[in-house]
Amino acid sequence: FNVEKYSVSFGDNRRTKLQKQHFYNTKTPILHSESVKIYIFAKQNESKGKKNMEYSSSVLAKAVNEFAKLPGVGEKTALRYALWLLKQDKEAVAMFADSLSDLKDKVFHCQRCNNLSDTPLCPICQDTERNTKQICVVETIKDVMAIENTDSYKGVYHVLGGVISPVEGIGVGDIKITQLLSRVKSEAVEEVILALPTTMEGDTTAFYIHKLLEHENIKVSALSRGISMGEGVEYADEQTLARSIALRQSFDEIYKH
Repeated sequence: FNVEKYSVSFGDNRRTKLQKQHFYNTKTPILHSESVKIYIFAKQNESKGKKNMEYSSSVLAKAVNEFAKLPGVGEKTALRYALWLLKQDKEAVAMFADSLSDLKDKVFHCQRCNNLSDTPLCPICQDTERNTKQICVVETIKDVMAIENTDSYKGVYHVLGGVISPVEGIGVGDIKITQLLSRVKSEAVEEVILALPTTMEGDTTAFYIHKLLEHENIKVSALSRGISMGEGVEYADEQTLARSIALRQSFDEIYKH
């Protein structure tokens, strides 16, 4: 006799926690009255679902709804953000709103490397002291920031804007691989460093780019495996990332087996 039993416990915050337990009883298919009450209580609460907060102001509700669209922000956190803004003076709120508007109006993708910039070419591509014969290929702009924080790489970058992932519907044409090939041919590049995530999708993308470049008579290298398997470049600490760049290996040597 299979049933679902819910036990109720109370913590210091006085919230009710429902902990699901499963048990099997072949002899006496009878539940104690207290267990039945708890079971019914839990099922009733499950059926009700989550109830949205009610607001006395439709303007406040709209602001909360917009904040709640941000990654990792729930309704309660969104409400806290909205209430905080209400406490600020008009000038501060106006500056906040203008900064958000400027994100869409005044931030562009670099025409050469696809990094974010306020100008057609990002500061890294404009820097004449950078080694333009060395291109570090990364997945996202956050990877550029992570590598720059190590202060150990003086070449330029190419941001793909993603990795090949059939499961997510991301193909070769959805990321900046064609632009990378054009740069390699037009900028007299000597080395391409593949600093992509050590995931199945990252390795697939790296292997694809390597096959496209193997007849270009340039060196194709990858970060040494100081970065854990399954981890993105942006999550590696600065020392590990700097060492991975310094000890990068030939792509053929890493993947020949």
